Amino acid sequence: MTALAATSVPRADGAGLYAIWRWHAALVAGVWAVLLILFRGDVGDLTAIYWTNTTFGHCLFVAPVVGWLVWQRRVDLAKVPPVAWWPGLVIVAGGAGAWLLGDAAGVALFRHLGLVVMLQGAVVALLGPNVVRALAFPLAYMIFLVPFGEGLEKPLQDLTVAILVPLLDLFGVPAHVDGVLITTPNGYFEVAEACSGAKFVIAMIAYGALVANVCYTSWPRRVAFMAVALIVPIVANGVRAFGTVYAAYLTSVEAATGFDHILYGWVFFGAVMAGVLAIGWKWFDRDPDAPWFDPAKLQGRWPGTAQMPAVVALVALTIVSLFMAWAGAIAARADTLPAKVVAPQVAGWTQVPLSTRALWKPNFPGADHFVMTRYSDGMGAQVDLVLAVYSSQREGKELVGFGQGAIRENDSWVRIEDLPALEGGSALRMTAPGPVEREVVTWYRVGDTVTGSPSRVKAETLKAKMLGGRQRAVAVMVSAEKTDLPTRAAIKRFLGAMPPVDELADRAAGSQ
Repeated sequence: MTALAATSVPRADGAGLYAIWRWHAALVAGVWAVLLILFRGDVGDLTAIYWTNTTFGHCLFVAPVVGWLVWQRRVDLAKVPPVAWWPGLVIVAGGAGAWLLGDAAGVALFRHLGLVVMLQGAVVALLGPNVVRALAFPLAYMIFLVPFGEGLEKPLQDLTVAILVPLLDLFGVPAHVDGVLITTPNGYFEVAEACSGAKFVIAMIAYGALVANVCYTSWPRRVAFMAVALIVPIVANGVRAFGTVYAAYLTSVEAATGFDHILYGWVFFGAVMAGVLAIGWKWFDRDPDAPWFDPAKLQGRWPGTAQMPAVVALVALTIVSLFMAWAGAIAARADTLPAKVVAPQVAGWTQVPLSTRALWKPNFPGADHFVMTRYSDGMGAQVDLVLAVYSSQREGKELVGFGQGAIRENDSWVRIEDLPALEGGSALRMTAPGPVEREVVTWYRVGDTVTGSPSRVKAETLKAKMLGGRQRAVAVMVSAEKTDLPTRAAIKRFLGAMPPVDELADRAAGSQ
C-alpha cells in the first residue's frame, strides 16, 4: 500500500486540487527565476538578439504566444493534478549538458537551446507527465525562443538570384550576374544576406507551426500547410527582388530601393502571412470550440512520482549548478603564448605597405595577437597574410562567429561568391566600392587540426575543451586583390614559398 501511494496521482477536488496546483506552480516559477538569474548572460544575449537582429524579431512574440496557448487550456488543465516526477530531471540534465557543450565550443545556439530545454525540463519534473501531455504543444513551441536558421541565408541568397534572373530575362531586362551581384543598364544591385528572405522563412516556420496546431487536427493537412508556409515566402521574396530591380530599370535606383525598404518590412511580411493563411483557410478542420485535450484521460499513474516536489526542485538546481561549475573549470584553461607575434620572412617575397585602394581588416575580436602583413614578389604579385592567435576560446573570444573573419558585420566589403577550396582552406571572392575585388583563403588551426570549415573548428574546440587538449587557436588568411595577375595564381605562388599552414600557425602560437 505504501509503494502504491508513492506512485499515484494525488486525488483531490476543488480547494484541494487548487492548493496542489498553487504549490507546484510556485515551484516552477521559483526554479525558472533561479535559472534565468544563473544564466542571465545568455538571457541578456537573447534579449539583445531579439531586439536588434531583425532576423529574429519574431522571437519577441513567442513568449506571449506560449502564455496565450497555456491560457486557452486553463479550464481543463485545472482538472489534471500536477505531480513531481523524477525522470523529468533527465531533461534538465540534458539541457544543462547542451549548455555546457555550447559554452565549451563557443556555440551560442547550443547555450540558448540548453537554457530553453532546462526551463522545459523543470516543467516536466515539477508538473509531471499528465500535465505535460496537456501542455505538449505550448512546451514544444518554446523551442522558437532559440534564434536559429542563420545558416539559411547563403542558400536563400542563391535561390533568390535563381528566381530573379529568369524573371529579368522574361521581362527583357538586360542584366549581368556575378554571384550575388546583378548589374543592369542603370543600376548595380546586391542580393545581400538581409535580402535573402531568411528572416521571413524563419518567422514563417514559427507562424506555420502555430497555425498548423491551432487550426488543424489532420496531420497530412498540417504537413501540407507547413510546406506552403515555407515555399510561399521563398517565392514571394524572389518576386519582390525582381520587382525592385525591374522598378529601378523603369525609373531609378533611388526610387525603387526607397520603395523596397518600406515594402520589405512589415507590409510585405504581413501580406505573405495573410496570403499563406488564405491558402490554408479552406482546409481548416479544427472546431474553434473543441477542447484541446480530455482531462479525464490524463489521470493515470506514473512511476517515479515524488511526494516532495520541493526536493525535486532542489535536485534540479543542484544538477544545473554542477554543470556550471564544470564549465567554469573548462573556461579557466589557457595556453601560454609568445609575448609578441611577428610576420614570417618568406623567400622571394618582400614585406611592403598595406593596400590603400580599399581598407580591409579581417575581424577577430578578442584575439591575443593579430598580425597583418603585405608581401610583394617584385614581379607584380602582392599578397596579404593575416595571423590571429588566441590562447583559448570563450564567450566574446572565439575563433569563428557571426560577423567574424574576412567580412565583418555591416562591412563595406561584400561577399560575391564562395570559391573552390584551396589546399584545405575555405575561399571566397568579395568586393568593395571602387570597385576592388579580393580573393581570401582561410585556414584555422585548432588542436592538431587544420581546417577551413567553421563547423569543424567548433567540433575541434569542443574536443580540446572537454579532453584537455591544446587550447590555443589560430586563424591564417592569405588574400590577394584582383589585378592583371589572377588572384588565385598569386595566392598559390605565395603558398608555395611560405611555411606549411600548420607549421606557421604553431610558430605564431609558440608551439614550436
